Amino acid sequence: MSRTYAKRSLHSIVAHDLGARIVSGKLAPGDVLPTEAALSESLDVSRTALREAIKILSAKGLIESRPKTGTRVKPRSSWNLLDPDVLSWHFPDPDPAFLYSLLETRLIIEPNTAAMAAVRATPEQIKHLETAYFEMEKAEPGTEAVYITDLVFHQGILDASGNDFMKSFGMLIETALIGSFRLSSGGPKAHVKSLPDHHAVYAAISQRDPEEARSKMHGLLRRTMRELRKELGMSVEHDWDQIGL
Repeated sequence: MSRTYAKRSLHSIVAHDLGARIVSGKLAPGDVLPTEAALSESLDVSRTALREAIKILSAKGLIESRPKTGTRVKPRSSWNLLDPDVLSWHFPDPDPAFLYSLLETRLIIEPNTAAMAAVRATPEQIKHLETAYFEMEKAEPGTEAVYITDLVFHQGILDASGNDFMKSFGMLIETALIGSFRLSSGGPKAHVKSLPDHHAVYAAISQRDPEEARSKMHGLLRRTMRELRKELGMSVEHDWDQIGL
């Protein structure tokens, strides 16, 4: 899932290792990293590779280096949580609250994006959504194809919205879908149960009905969130109605 830097380069491998430690809490906010010499030796990498890795993590808001005080882990509020690498470093064992926040963000964004797609999608984009949906139907339950086809469907709607900023949320949705897929024990039944909801979203967009598209996407995501809360042992009671989500 890590998209920004190729893991094959040494400095990116180091950045991935340190980034995962920070996100998992093994290196907590306020912690000072070992000296460059000590860290270089413990990771068995050159100081040049380590410095490049530090630059990567600094750019993502995870750490900061200051003269005399060394390199320190920054508060979570400073992290760029929409960065593809930072998102991916939360897995394979994400904090349930983190995953729930991702799904809640989807609930804020995707219903309106579906409405935009219903008005703005080109015939080619609608055809793409149709193909994506039928690929979901053909995906063998319990395989990676389930969430890959689901992802293609939702990203197709973002693309059809005609808004470049909406398209940029594709990685966020990918992380949420993969996290849900890995955490859920609903298995094949959950996938099959979601197909009518996805088809309803596609149908509303293809029929150029923005309000119906918004409503169907809203219903799909709320059901998804409710099921995930059950899987995580969380109360299904929520404040969505009070907030207006």
